[in-house]
Amino acid sequence: MFYPKGMRSTDYLAFYAEHFHTVEVDSTFYGCPSAHTVNNWGARTPEGFIFSVKVPQVITHEKVLADCDTDLKEFLDTMGILGPKLGPIVFQFPFFNRSIFRDRHQFLDRLVPFLTKLPNSHKFAIEMRNRGWLDAEFANLLRDHRIALVLQDRSFMPGPTELKFDPITADWTYIRWLGDRKSIEEQTTTWDKTVVDRTSELTSWVDFCYQIKKRGVLIYAYANNHYAGHAPATIEQFRKLWQVRGLPEIGKPQRVRRTSSLFD
Repeated sequence: MFYPKGMRSTDYLAFYAEHFHTVEVDSTFYGCPSAHTVNNWGARTPEGFIFSVKVPQVITHEKVLADCDTDLKEFLDTMGILGPKLGPIVFQFPFFNRSIFRDRHQFLDRLVPFLTKLPNSHKFAIEMRNRGWLDAEFANLLRDHRIALVLQDRSFMPGPTELKFDPITADWTYIRWLGDRKSIEEQTTTWDKTVVDRTSELTSWVDFCYQIKKRGVLIYAYANNHYAGHAPATIEQFRKLWQVRGLPEIGKPQRVRRTSSLFD
């Protein structure tokens, strides 16, 4: 278990922020949150904490970038409440079959005009699930717009070392350790401990991250419970493997001493 037994769910975010510098918000994928909710996120996290957020599926899945200017503006305005705590904004696209886009060129015909509308004041990343569409031409397009290509460790997508082009398309990158959802759910659905040994994969990621860090690339990396069984343990294992290699220490947030009162 990560959160202490008996802790109120309203205290989860503040507790999380004592252990990690950043969080990937999945709930925004299902809809734009209220301004009140986003204000609370900011209030419950320390200075320097970063929220990475997924763009709502109405934009990426339902309208697929078409006629969604109003939706995008509402989302960006709402996320803007976070101020300097707002980090990467991720367009997580589904797998597109031929009934949606005949080929990647038809997708790019939709994507390119959309990218020109994005403000330069935010960090944007794109996650693809059509592995055959990932090539140097696509990477160069993202590079031209300073948009990061999401790097994935999942069962049906190539890792960065498998790609035949430089996958770093901005001065920062975005990594998601996702694994094989179907396979791990046959072993567990409780997500409170590691059930899949990812030592080999994470060791490779340590090497990759160190190499791109030497290039001055800022790295945002997030683990899903489905990767190994318990996301916090995955992050801790990465830290330890990084340390074992004798690499510069990855800092942790300063812990805040918790106090209680009669009125808590």
